[in-house]
Amino acid sequence: MKTIMFPGQGSQYKGMGKELFKIFSKEVQRASDILGYDLEELCVKDPERKLNQTAFTQPALYVVNALEYYRRHRDSQPAYLIGHSLGEYNALLAARAFDFETGLRLVQKRGVLMAAALGGSMAAVLGLQVEDLRQKLADGGYTTIDVANYNTPTQTVIAGQQETINRIVKDFDGQGIKIVPLNVSAPFHSRYMKPAAEEFAAFLRDFNFSRLQFPVIANATARPYEDNSVADLLSTQIASSVQWTDSVRYLMGKGITMFEEIGGGILTKMVKEIREKCIALTIDNGAQMATVSSEVVMSQTDVPVPDRGCLSTRLGSKAFRDDYSIKYAYLAGAMYRGIGSKELVIRMARSGMLGFIGTGGMSLEEIEQNIVHIQRELTNGEPYGMNLLHNIIDPAFEMQTVALYLKYGVKNIEAAAYMQMTQSLVYYRLKGLRKGHNGAVICDHKILAKVSRPEAAELFMRPAPEKIVNKLLEARLITEEQAALSRMVPMSYDVCVEADSGGHTDGGVALVLLPSIQQLRTDIEKEYCYPMSIRVGLAGGIGTPQAVACAYMMGADFVLTGSINQCTVEAGTSDAVKDLLQDINVQDTDYAPAGDMFEIGGKIQVLKKGVLFPARANKLFALYTQYDSLEEIPEKIILQLEKNYFKKPLGTIWEETKTYLKNKGDQRVIDEAEKHPKSKMALVFRWYFNYSNKLAFEGNIDDKVNFQVHTGPALGAFNQWVKGTELENWRNRHADKIGIKMMREAAELLKDTLVMLNS
Repeated sequence: MKTIMFPGQGSQYKGMGKELFKIFSKEVQRASDILGYDLEELCVKDPERKLNQTAFTQPALYVVNALEYYRRHRDSQPAYLIGHSLGEYNALLAARAFDFETGLRLVQKRGVLMAAALGGSMAAVLGLQVEDLRQKLADGGYTTIDVANYNTPTQTVIAGQQETINRIVKDFDGQGIKIVPLNVSAPFHSRYMKPAAEEFAAFLRDFNFSRLQFPVIANATARPYEDNSVADLLSTQIASSVQWTDSVRYLMGKGITMFEEIGGGILTKMVKEIREKCIALTIDNGAQMATVSSEVVMSQTDVPVPDRGCLSTRLGSKAFRDDYSIKYAYLAGAMYRGIGSKELVIRMARSGMLGFIGTGGMSLEEIEQNIVHIQRELTNGEPYGMNLLHNIIDPAFEMQTVALYLKYGVKNIEAAAYMQMTQSLVYYRLKGLRKGHNGAVICDHKILAKVSRPEAAELFMRPAPEKIVNKLLEARLITEEQAALSRMVPMSYDVCVEADSGGHTDGGVALVLLPSIQQLRTDIEKEYCYPMSIRVGLAGGIGTPQAVACAYMMGADFVLTGSINQCTVEAGTSDAVKDLLQDINVQDTDYAPAGDMFEIGGKIQVLKKGVLFPARANKLFALYTQYDSLEEIPEKIILQLEKNYFKKPLGTIWEETKTYLKNKGDQRVIDEAEKHPKSKMALVFRWYFNYSNKLAFEGNIDDKVNFQVHTGPALGAFNQWVKGTELENWRNRHADKIGIKMMREAAELLKDTLVMLNS
């Protein structure tokens, strides 16, 4: 297995890149345009002797490293990538964390900031073991000196104030220790670079980074980057030691036998010494991805870093948590007609989680009231979201809902049941697109797409359909800039894989669906090279900490729960329904036809224990498929339906249905049904689904057998988990407390698993 290495500052020389500039003339011209000077002239001729000045060295070396990599390794498949200090940017470029131009802008800013940090110096100590060097520094009282580079077992670079470095050079010379002052303008990779690191961290906030296509070893931790730690580690690196020796030892422990250096031989010599004098590091993969480690950084540079918190707050994607301003990568999904209620959403927000209002079945007035209430309660920027359903029958209502969200500045929506992209959804997404000050695309409107099939996931992972974009542009609903930006980002950066679940379901299996859609993400990201990675989460069957832990072990970026939240105090359904739900087990659900997709055979998962709805709903669908009109159904069966299902004559049901449709302005639907008896039968049978829903919401126990309650077996698993505890009674269940408990116990399970794997 091979690792490709990129050298850092110090490997530059006059004439570097001369043969590359002719091959990559377009890239060189673009780099010169960005930098504001002739890069080829700087590297080849250096007429003003600026090549060794940090602000010029770093961009020049980044470009030459990149071009050499393109020439020799563009199609390589390295096992790992690694770079020394500045070279780490080239490693990340090769791993496709960012594109060539973005990397150059980062390096240009880094060079300027590091060049501005005057007043210090550095020196290389040769022939002295690291432990002996530390003892010498301690004995000499050199407490203001930091180790900047752990290059090899016998080559270490120190950094500090100029006066102190001068004293150490004189002191070590007197002891016969070989020490070489370095021609640098500042104490790089030390505590004194903290202001530059902080300013660089602020600069990085406007950049998005893509999922790494190859593992990159971080200088600051000597461990592989996580996709979501790029910004943290790049800013931290400026003021942290370069852990080169341990980085190579880590790779040795991974079985790396070939180290190939781009454009030089300095790193190759270092690696040779490390391999001869050091043993390999053997470390468990799962526990050693690179994040900003307070233990590593503080012991060597005294640079404070963010508290990492407990494991439960680090599960899933950090970028996802940051984008939504949440503490836990744990969501409460929308549930029909406000079961996912405003009270539930508010509690989730105040506890550092995200919840979505279930708007399905609500009027525009009801949706607006919910938004107003939430915004009145959440005054400190806490996150919340609204549901948006694909409305096949009434697309105008879907667009009106989007208009309402735009009116009130709703930033997060959960898109559900989409089988094709709609103008409404594209309109919402594109109205939130704008350019950042560095040219990056900012997506102010976030769409969390719930999908249960790869073809649906693909719709959201690709950019908005050009045909719809053009229609919106022609209608002047979006700007030319928004249309152009839409080609650079997917419809959604957040795709939630919905396995078998309560309510609408395709009965998918999480172990099959999640990996398939994760692979789809990889393929599409290679095709489009988006500025940041698509996050893929998991829903369906998430009812216990074990399920949460499994989701994260499978690489889910977040989890979304549903069924377990409808049996909580905040859930917007009746107490009678909650009483039924708190006693179910995993086998107490069944599949039934979906009322809103009755004719095409769409399925929902519903409560079976204690009710007859699933059996009766399936009976109605069987009659619909068997007969072409109500008149063809035997009289005996009609009487049975009227007595047990509808509680009134079917003729009366049809008259009520017509009145409802007339009030909605849907005379066309009535006319169609009068011409086609089968359509009329479907509309009459749909009445039963609305009726059974209403019974459940109202808690009408006189007709409890007809309750339609959407739920999945996850709630049964949850009930068994909390049996014998205070949470057994739903009156003690709160969605936010359940979420925190699930995440914390999942974290403990993962810790225990890692312990067992290492024992």
